[in-house]
Amino acid sequence: MANEKCDLLIIGAGPGGYAAAIRAGQLGIDTIVIDRQPPGGTCLNVGCIPSKALIHVANDFEKARHFAKDSVIGISASEPKIDLAKTVAWKDGIVKRLNQGVSGLMKKAKVRHITGEAEIVDGKTVAVTTDGEQTRIVTKTLLIATGSQPVALPFLPFDETVISSTEALSLTKLPKKLVVIGGGYIGLEMGTAFAKLGVQTKIVEAAGQLLPQYDAELVAPVAKRLKALGVTIHLNTKATGADKKGLAVQYEDGSADSLPADKILVTVGRKPAVTGYGLDGLMLDRDGAFIRINEQCATSMRGVYAIGDVTGEPMLAHRAIAQGEMVAEHISGIAREWDKRVIPAICFTDPEIVSAGLSPQEATDQGIEIITNSFPFLANSRAMTMEDESGFVRIVARKDNHLVLGIQAVGGGVAELSASFGLAIEMGARLEDIAGTIHAHPTQGEAFQEAALRTLGHALHI
Repeated sequence: MANEKCDLLIIGAGPGGYAAAIRAGQLGIDTIVIDRQPPGGTCLNVGCIPSKALIHVANDFEKARHFAKDSVIGISASEPKIDLAKTVAWKDGIVKRLNQGVSGLMKKAKVRHITGEAEIVDGKTVAVTTDGEQTRIVTKTLLIATGSQPVALPFLPFDETVISSTEALSLTKLPKKLVVIGGGYIGLEMGTAFAKLGVQTKIVEAAGQLLPQYDAELVAPVAKRLKALGVTIHLNTKATGADKKGLAVQYEDGSADSLPADKILVTVGRKPAVTGYGLDGLMLDRDGAFIRINEQCATSMRGVYAIGDVTGEPMLAHRAIAQGEMVAEHISGIAREWDKRVIPAICFTDPEIVSAGLSPQEATDQGIEIITNSFPFLANSRAMTMEDESGFVRIVARKDNHLVLGIQAVGGGVAELSASFGLAIEMGARLEDIAGTIHAHPTQGEAFQEAALRTLGHALHI
């Protein structure tokens, strides 16, 4: 058995793991990162990046179908066709390029990357198996960045028909009928994409609302668009198993039904990836299955840190990246701690949803007296010229000093406003700061300024 030593050993080369590795390497820390798959983790390989590629293709295809009918803007086209195998190959090419980019950055930072199965021996030792050969690595500091994995339903195990988002992103043939279990962001992103590609799509959600993490006002434009796309939505409905026809369900009134399906996509959530790494051998404090951390992302064991999805909500790649960079700087001796005021969340549905900070209800529940208002894209010139006038930008602020507590938006392309929203809250902006900042015209960003003006009571355009 070969033996190696390093100052920092990272298990997991996802967004958090590779960000920590690259920053640590830049700081001169002797770093090794281990993962069983190509660098990039779930996000790059089977999550964020490939799903957005599929969504992009679905959007273009749906536009082409629109142009094949009556188009008010004067474009006409023949009925489009899609070669899903070619789409998947294009998607895989993007993933490969980004894999190579991450590998190149780690190499430039002098980070050693090992592809293999990691098994923790103790808080300072990890055994790595690659092609049947084992290497034992002794480290001064261990960073756990193992991420998360799809939750499976015990009564509906994954097979050729019942699939997770991972398999859905690699289909080379479109199913005629798709049933999605779970009306959260993954289910709606994937369901919307397949519906736009011409798949007869049904969504089954146990709660009484799609996207339960968002308030009804934000979700309403998304639900309206789904219905326009022909998606059937079953709320207050539980999946009970698979039968010969497709998915067996039970409705709120207790009646049962079977929803025909060629594929059943299970998107009921994700759970921390804590099995198969020897983590049970470490005396780590847990919050359920998640690893408990402090403001430096340190665990209850000295010299052992954890970041990203394995540490709890929000399970977002950009949270993991920020934590990874912080941990690398902290262990190098730089005074750092996790003190983020806001972490924007995006749902890439149609229209998109962005949420940063507190919603009106969340602020009220905390006993804060607020003022809030919104500005509709229906009155935004840029939205009109893009044929996408649904949705709005909403601002939540303290009534006493106008400090911005939260910003939400729903609309076409609003994901690109998330940085502005996050920056405003992180920098402690007040309504007057946003209202007084010149926003370029014509842009969707003007709706942000107009929302601030409207909350102050003197909007220019409405």
